[in-house]
Amino acid sequence: MRRADEDARWLGWRAAAERALYGPEGFFRRPEGPAGHFRTSVHASPRYAAAVAELLRRVDEALGGPEELALVDVGAGRGELLAGVLAAAPAPLAARLRPYAVERAPRPDGLDTRVVWRDALPRGVSGLLFANEWLDNVPVDVAETDENGVPRYVLVDPADGSERLGGPVRGADAAWLARWWPLAGAEPGLRAEIGGPRDAAWADAVGCLRAGLAVAVDYGHAREARPPFGTLTGFRAGREVRPVPDRSCDLTAHVALDACAEAGARATAGEPRKPGSPPEGPSFALRTQREALRALGVDGRRPPPALAASDPRGYVRALAAASEAAELTDPGGLGAFTWLLQPVGRDPRRTAALARLAELRD
Repeated sequence: MRRADEDARWLGWRAAAERALYGPEGFFRRPEGPAGHFRTSVHASPRYAAAVAELLRRVDEALGGPEELALVDVGAGRGELLAGVLAAAPAPLAARLRPYAVERAPRPDGLDTRVVWRDALPRGVSGLLFANEWLDNVPVDVAETDENGVPRYVLVDPADGSERLGGPVRGADAAWLARWWPLAGAEPGLRAEIGGPRDAAWADAVGCLRAGLAVAVDYGHAREARPPFGTLTGFRAGREVRPVPDRSCDLTAHVALDACAEAGARATAGEPRKPGSPPEGPSFALRTQREALRALGVDGRRPPPALAASDPRGYVRALAAASEAAELTDPGGLGAFTWLLQPVGRDPRRTAALARLAELRD
């Protein structure tokens, strides 16, 4: 009996993180919300929301100005991004805007009444879907190679975060590793986060749009440069901590955004394709946040010194704006996030316009 109890406490990382983050009294259900523990681009500057408002304006233009324009914020936290976009959007556009917050936590007090708060994606809407630092919190299992190079599931004790190896990775998880993060036959101790659940989550999110642009923003990596020991970590009160699935900290891992992109492409193409075959239908683009925000008008250059003499107050305001923009686009910080941009639609003319928009070139 003691051995059965001992074994029962060990969980795969996906199950452990799901319970720790989203279960009863889970980390993301706390009153302080994510902003109480880590600072995202949304919290760094209102210029981030203004850039999203500009992207929304361009999506609206590409769609021909629909009667109702959706903005779907997936993983909305406490609605900070939507509040910022509503404040920044031009009045004629805001009048047609239907903002949706998709979040498992309860609706916060004081949120703009125009925001529709949901625990599931809306369906059949047209507009912009934006997921800022959402996919990194979609729980996934972790694999590690044993002494024979066989990938095995990593099991964790939720009480203290200690780990041990479980059974070999099989089925769809093994197929995902083989395609996107090969470990079989590798030296002992190499790790990978198995991204299938994130691929499925992103495909589902993209599929909620009838037409428009879906954007995911996260720290990411590509198949040719996966981190050899994974990226699973924790955050608490603004500091990185050891990941322990006991509800005391955020649990996050960087995202295989290239795999998500292909899953999204399959979802928008309408017909299944063999893994690894080129995407059909709408394409996708991957851009650094630095590239994306610069294309949306976020400029971190300092104002000319002459402005200080002619308009001291204006110079101070411009200097503060440049400082915030520089933080958002810093290639060693927030600017290193990757934006996955995926156009959705069946109308060839509209889809072509959205595909051009997804390139986000200066």
